[in-house]
Amino acid sequence: MTPLLQVNNIEKNYGARLGCKDVSFDLYPGEVMGIVGESGSGKSTLLNCLAGHLEPDTGEVLFNTRIEGMRDTLKMSEPERRMLARTDWAFVHQNARDGLRMGISAGGNMGERLMAVGDRHYGQIRTQATEWLEKVEISEERIDDRPSAFSGGMQQRLQIARNLITGPRLVFMDEPTGGLDVSVQARLLDLIRSLVRELGLSAIIVTHDLAVVRLLADRLMVMKSGHVVESGLTDQVLDDPQDAYTQLLVSSVLQV
Repeated sequence: MTPLLQVNNIEKNYGARLGCKDVSFDLYPGEVMGIVGESGSGKSTLLNCLAGHLEPDTGEVLFNTRIEGMRDTLKMSEPERRMLARTDWAFVHQNARDGLRMGISAGGNMGERLMAVGDRHYGQIRTQATEWLEKVEISEERIDDRPSAFSGGMQQRLQIARNLITGPRLVFMDEPTGGLDVSVQARLLDLIRSLVRELGLSAIIVTHDLAVVRLLADRLMVMKSGHVVESGLTDQVLDDPQDAYTQLLVSSVLQV
């Protein structure tokens, strides 16, 4: 099977400070990759390099495009990258407000992304928006409400709907349950897991929460000081960690 994404030797520095270095992996269609590590480990830097929000110093991010096959996204033109971000890629921010237009309605948030890929029929756009509200467990009666009227959990679910309504094949998630109450986190995790499986999505999820990757990720990379110190099948890494740092991460959770 051809990978959906091939990452080769990604490195990013902030002056003398290392962001991440020598990161390489393949991601296959329908696979979820988790990236964990403490604050400052380089996981968010890596995610933003992969998603095109940061330009790495070296390396390749090859994506299996629908028409041209494998393309290095770092060498794409700016219009090509923007179109990729609107169609086959999606990015879920930790703070939902960073991924939503707070000044327009819930339906408008989803309609805006549909219009960006060429949809123009108002009735069809509204129908799709209504269907997606139902998928993310928001009442269709809230379609004309602005996100500012929603709870934090509802805002995050709306951000997910906005991202997935165009049918992307790859979703980047940056601490998608961070900052939410535990009960809200559990509901959101169940929703994300069901949508990933139902839609056959590939995803890369950055989190500090090992319970999140245990539930969602097929494979896991553990980062420390900008380097990947361990990787493998999620259950294998968490149940039998080989690296001393991974052992420390796992044991700190067990002691809580």
